[in-house]
Amino acid sequence: MYIRDIVRRSGRSLKSAKIRTILTALAIGVGGFTLTLTLAAGNGATKYADNLIKSNFDPSELIVARDANIFNNGSTSSPQEYDDTISTIGGGRQTFQLKRLTQDDVTKVRQTEGIEQVREGYQVSVQYITREGQKRLTASAEAYNGAQRPETKAGSLPKNGDITDKEILIPDAYLGPLGFANAQEAVGKTVTLVVRQPFSQAAAQQLLSKAQAGATNLNDPKLLNEFQTLTTTYTIRAVSAKAATSLSFGVAPLLVSNPEAKRLSEFTTQGTPDYQKFLIIYARVKNGDQASQLTVAKDRLTKAGYNVRSVEDTQKTLTQIVTILQSIVLVFGVITLIAAVFGIVNTQYISVLERTREIGLMKALGMRGRDVSRLFMLEATWIGFLGGVIGSITGLILGISLNPWITKKLDLGDGNSLLVFKPVQMLALLFALMLIATLAGWLPARKAAKLDPIEALRTE
Repeated sequence: MYIRDIVRRSGRSLKSAKIRTILTALAIGVGGFTLTLTLAAGNGATKYADNLIKSNFDPSELIVARDANIFNNGSTSSPQEYDDTISTIGGGRQTFQLKRLTQDDVTKVRQTEGIEQVREGYQVSVQYITREGQKRLTASAEAYNGAQRPETKAGSLPKNGDITDKEILIPDAYLGPLGFANAQEAVGKTVTLVVRQPFSQAAAQQLLSKAQAGATNLNDPKLLNEFQTLTTTYTIRAVSAKAATSLSFGVAPLLVSNPEAKRLSEFTTQGTPDYQKFLIIYARVKNGDQASQLTVAKDRLTKAGYNVRSVEDTQKTLTQIVTILQSIVLVFGVITLIAAVFGIVNTQYISVLERTREIGLMKALGMRGRDVSRLFMLEATWIGFLGGVIGSITGLILGISLNPWITKKLDLGDGNSLLVFKPVQMLALLFALMLIATLAGWLPARKAAKLDPIEALRTE
């Protein structure tokens, strides 16, 4: 019997029991629906993670640290041997002791063969930012990184390199509080930044030296406050918009040039254990767009005793997290498919029992046992195809309909979606569901193929 005749015959058999066929197909369709959305969510999360990395890291840079725990969620399970570079982060019942890089480390990394530039991880605690006639606002500041090129609402960024020492980028969150009607109005205006220096032994000695030289009066009540603060005026070059792929939480930081970030940071930490110490630094590799050059530079820094991670390593970590979460959801889809398999087996067994005389007649007329087996396995394949189409199309329609709403609620930003459907994946899933359904129909098909035609014809 020709295959095409078996295919047609299997289709007619399913049509004669439409309700049972549809109900069985819906069971496998639920699994197809779950897997379709799970794969789409995994695609969306992976794409978002890729955009997150591209928006916040320079692929030509290596992230360098002294403490490996920085790349392990900062976890330390036992006390560390004393080191004057160790910093305690956190408070209360959860603290982390992490070794920091010193200026000597920065010099050593800068002198490593293959490294063309080193960027320290400066983070400045600002006392307040203000402008004439406006309120004082709390803020934090970081060094501008030209490789990241933050999104802007107004103003322009340099095509390459750093901004000037007298320029600043302010987040759009500061527009209203600083009295600006819109972002365009803010560009070109000046703001004042004030940072405070902690009063330390070094500061006291400096103050005493000034008093002995007659440069200041120790009895002046305003002396201490003036001595401990540094006031700088900057021109707003651009207004930055917080992108959905930004790694900053809460209010985004002000961005100043790298020399300015260094100056402000050193002023606010001078005389303290944090002076010229960093948890991480960024080392740009010469020809870092080539993976081989990154690997060589990474190996050199690792041999020098540093813990190094590339942007690709960070990307793999995020992708691994997405994969784990995706796998957890996939388990539920697989469980649904297992239940559907038993449903197909049960349906096909019932079909064999109901059509015993029909099977006997087909065999009596010369139909071979393997053709009978193919007939029932193809019926199971049709059920898998129907269930896969129902599940995939339902998932696709629901996903496309909900994508804009989900994207807005999760604030994923333009160009990002939680659900990203790939036709190749959907076709592969449909094929897999058909294969699973075919295998599920093997046992009933085997029973039908082994029926004795004479005994089958005697069945009432």
